[in-house]
Amino acid sequence: MGYEDLIASQSQELRRGTVMLACLALLDAPSYGYALLETLDNAGIAVDGNTLYPLLRRLEKQGLLSSEWNTDESRPRKFYRTSAEGARVRTRLTEEWSELAASMARLTKEDR
Repeated sequence: MGYEDLIASQSQELRRGTVMLACLALLDAPSYGYALLETLDNAGIAVDGNTLYPLLRRLEKQGLLSSEWNTDESRPRKFYRTSAEGARVRTRLTEEWSELAASMARLTKEDR
């Protein structure tokens, strides 16, 4: 495995939990999968649909998201929204994220 492949692989590992937390944060307002993919991409969090859609289903199964179908348009779309439990989990995980980011900043300072 070359250097760039190694970086890509490790970067994907770092992003895995980030995508879950980003979904809980972004889905305060209902959104469907493709729009969520675009929002994440525009925010610099590139994720593949084959990764996002199973994540959304898993979060829904865990009770962190709710969903409903919108059939008003020609193509039905499933809209997801963060549940009350998902909002509580998001708050706690955001606190964890902030603490972890601060710890990493201290650990990676050049002048330690």
